[in-house]
This record gives sequence, C-alpha cells and structure tokens, in this order.
Amino acid sequence: MAGHSKFKNIMHRKGAQDKKRSAMFSKLSREITVAAKMGLPDPDMNARLRAAVLAAKAQSMPKDNIQRSIDKASSSEAENYEEIRYEGFGPGGVSLIVEALTDNRNRTATNVRTIFSKNGGNLGASGSVSHGFDRLGLIEYGAAAGDADKVLEAAIEAGADDVESDEEGHQIWTQQDGMHEVAKSLEAQLGEAEAVKLAWKPQTPVDVTGDDVATLMKLIDALEDDDDVQTVWGNYEISDAELEQLG
Repeated sequence: MAGHSKFKNIMHRKGAQDKKRSAMFSKLSREITVAAKMGLPDPDMNARLRAAVLAAKAQSMPKDNIQRSIDKASSSEAENYEEIRYEGFGPGGVSLIVEALTDNRNRTATNVRTIFSKNGGNLGASGSVSHGFDRLGLIEYGAAAGDADKVLEAAIEAGADDVESDEEGHQIWTQQDGMHEVAKSLEAQLGEAEAVKLAWKPQTPVDVTGDDVATLMKLIDALEDDDDVQTVWGNYEISDAELEQLG
C-alpha cells in the first residue's frame, strides 16, 4: 500500500472549497434528498444518505437544512432528479468526468456541452474517458486526523486499499462494496471523516503546464458553477509552482 504520494487535484484544486456558500448548500441538499428518496430516510440505514449528510456537515451546513432536505424526499414537492454522467476532454489532453443531478436532461446536456466548447474542451461520447479511471470508494480526512503514518496504519487495519497523504489531509481509497465498512472502522480510530463517497480515480495522471493550466481551471470552474453539476473529476496533475502563477 502506498502511503505518502502527493496525489493532488483528484476532485478539485486548492481554493475550490471557497465556492459560493448558497450554491454549495443547494448541491448538498439535492444529493441528500436524492439519497433519502432512493432508500430509507435514516442515515444509519442508508449508506448513500449517510455519506451525503457527512459531506454536508463537513461544509458546516446547519442541521435544520439537512433535516429539511431529508424530509423533502417524502413530500409531494420533491423534484425527480436523474443522475447523469458526462465525459469529455480539456486542454493538455486532460480527461474529465462530470456527474450531474438534473430534473431536465436536455437543459443540463446543452449547458455542459456549451461550457466545454467555450473553455477549450470538448464533450465526448459516453465511455470515451471513463475507461481510464477506476470507480472506487474515497474516504477523506483533514490533516488534523493525524500524521501520514498514523492514518496509514489505521487504513491498513480497516482494510483500505491505498492512502495518499499531503499537508492538506488524507485520501483513503477502498473497493466500492467495502467503502462503508472501512469508513466505520476508521471512524473508531480517527473520528468522523470529512467525506465518504464513490469516486473516479485516474489510472494515469496527466501533467498540465503553461497556458493550459489557466484554461483548464476556467473550464472546471465553469462546470462546477453549473447548478446541475455535482462533481467534476479529472486526471490532471498541476504543480504548486504552476498554481501559484495563477495568482
């Protein structure tokens, strides 16, 4: 098991946490409602809902908002959201996977296609890039959970597959079907995780440099700003030096 690799930019770069709060809460609420609607409205009995609630808590979403989102799943006002995945290409040969929850497939497809074409990318067919990623479970902890050795030891004991640690925190990778069992075991040793979710892990990261960095960041920002887009995954690696040049 690898323990100390500096695997960055899996989901989003530094600073992406500073997105507009209301938009973030809206996306978190949507995921909670969908998760509660697909299973039991009890996080202890619904693994996807538990992960959604954990993600909301990590972003300091008020308890009342979380409960309202759960309650909305059983009310007549709940929209019917559809999960859609888009795959495309960004500058520098980067592959991107865009996950959306939408109540209007045509609107979302048009928006995503337009964002790609206006920002140096192009939308591909379904399956055009996902073959270069592994679908895995991802458990995230902040740096306060412990040093790399402590987290690595806990992850091995919990049955995780891999750990990647840097100064910002820890990413613990598991098989899909074992994610929640590993998360429960880790919680006993490290406390509550910041996030527990299914993720797309790139098999071969691509280094992005020069002008492609700014173009790629603009593309990802535009995708993340779309109301229907929940998550953007990519196989890009950007050095700290390149990120600092963005200002």
